[in-house]
Amino acid sequence: MLVTGATGYVGGRLWRRLEAADRQVRCMARSPERLADLTGPNTEVVAGDVQDPVSLRGAMEGVRSAYYLVHSMGSSQGFEEQDRSGAQNFGAAAREAGVERIVYLGGLADDSEDLSSHLRSRHEVGRILRESGVPTLELRASIVMGSSSLSFEMIRALVERLPAMITPRWVAVKAQPIAIDDLLQYLIESLALPAVSRVYEIGGADQASYGDLMREYARQRGLRRVMVPVPFLTPRLSSLWLGLVTPLYARIGKKLIESIEHPSVVQDEAAMAAFEVRPLGLQDAVAAALRDEEREFAKTSWFDAYSSAGQQRNYAGVQFRNRLLDARTLRVAASPAEAFAPIRRIGGSNGWYALGTLWKIRAWVDMLAGGVGMRRGRRDPEHLHVGDAVDFWRVERFEDDRLLLLRAEMKVPGRAWLEFRVDPDGDGAVIRQTAIFDPEGLFGLIYWYTLYPAHGPVFNGMLRGIAERAEDGARNA
Repeated sequence: MLVTGATGYVGGRLWRRLEAADRQVRCMARSPERLADLTGPNTEVVAGDVQDPVSLRGAMEGVRSAYYLVHSMGSSQGFEEQDRSGAQNFGAAAREAGVERIVYLGGLADDSEDLSSHLRSRHEVGRILRESGVPTLELRASIVMGSSSLSFEMIRALVERLPAMITPRWVAVKAQPIAIDDLLQYLIESLALPAVSRVYEIGGADQASYGDLMREYARQRGLRRVMVPVPFLTPRLSSLWLGLVTPLYARIGKKLIESIEHPSVVQDEAAMAAFEVRPLGLQDAVAAALRDEEREFAKTSWFDAYSSAGQQRNYAGVQFRNRLLDARTLRVAASPAEAFAPIRRIGGSNGWYALGTLWKIRAWVDMLAGGVGMRRGRRDPEHLHVGDAVDFWRVERFEDDRLLLLRAEMKVPGRAWLEFRVDPDGDGAVIRQTAIFDPEGLFGLIYWYTLYPAHGPVFNGMLRGIAERAEDGARNA
C-alpha cells in the first residue's frame, strides 16, 4: 500500500502503525532521505510529488491501496489550484496503475453552507478522486487532537501563555474533535471495507468548541484562565494575534480560522456502523495528547513540520508550537560523514568552535546559579552515546553521521535543546543547526529575547566553525 504525505503529521504516524502490523508499505515523499533511516524492512521509501505525474508512475507500480494525505494549506498562494491538480494527477496515475482503492482524509463540514476556501478545496479533492474511476473512501474529520497536531499546539500555546485572553466568535463554534489514535484506526480499518466510493463523517464522542478544548486543557494542567468574548475580531486580525502568541504562521492561522467558523460536527452516523472504532471523548483525548507530548516531541522533527511547500526557511526567533527556535542552515563541500565528524566531537576539549570566551562566561554564570557549568567535559572526545554528558548538555538522541540532539542541563527558566542534523545534498551535505527553548512563563520569554542579540555571533560562529572543520577534513581525506 502507498502512503503519501509520509513525512506529515498523520502520514508519519500511519506508516508506523502499518509497519508495526507487518504490512507491506511504500512511503512517498518529496524528500525521501528524511525517512531513509527511520523505516523498517517492510517499508519502501520512494521519491514522488503529486504535482509531478511522472514521479507518480513509479510510486504506483504494484500498489493495491493508496492513502492520499497531502494538501497545500501552507502555500502562500494558489493552494486551491495546487490541491486540484494534485488530486487529478494522483487519480489518473492510480487508475492507470490498476490501484483498487484510494483512502482520502478530508475535512468535516456541511456542503450546503458557504464554506471557506480551505474546506471547499478539501471537498473538491474528494470529488476529483471519486471521479477518477478508482473507488475512493473519503473520511471527513473534524479537529485532530494529538500531541504536536496543529490544533492541539495552538490550544496549548494559548492556554500556557495567556492567563487571560480575548476570544473571537469562532472560539464558540461547535466541532467534534477526534483523537489522533482514533483517526489512525479509522484509516487502517478503511482497507477492510468494500472497495466502493463513499464518504464517511468521523469525529470524537463529544461535540466541543475550541473554547471547550481550552477550558479542558487548562483544567487538566491545573491552570486558571479567563476568557473574554469579543465580537469584532476578523479572521485576518485573529490570525495575526495567533501568529504573535502561538506557533501558527499567519497565513495558516487565517485558513484555519476561516474553516473553524463553520461547524464541523457529524451529521451522518454511518461510520459507527461500518467501523469498529469507538472514539474517545473530549476529556480522554486531551489527556492522551498531554500524556504523549514528550514522547512525540522526542521522536518527531518539529523544525519543518508545518511546511507543505518543501522549502526550508530561517526560523530565527520564530515561535513554533510552545517553543522558540533559532535555526540556521549551511551547505558544505563534504560528505555527510565528514560534515558530521566535528559535530560528533563537539564540546569538552574540542570546544564549541567559536567564541570560546562567551561559552566560558555562560558556564561561569551557570556555576554561580548552582548549575553544573562546563566542569564535566565529555566522557570520550571522539564517540557519543545517548545519555552522555557534554559540558552542561546531555545527549538525548544520537544517530551517527546524521543527528545529534542535546538537552540543556544548565540553569535556565525553561527547557532548552540544541539539535544538529546533516542531510546529503548532491556531492556535498547540508548542516542544519537548531537551538530550541521552551520558556517557563514571562521570565523565560524575557531570558530568550534578552540573549537574542548574541544568537547571531554565537550560533553563526558555531555553524561556520563546524563547516570549516568538515571541509578541512574532506580536503585532508
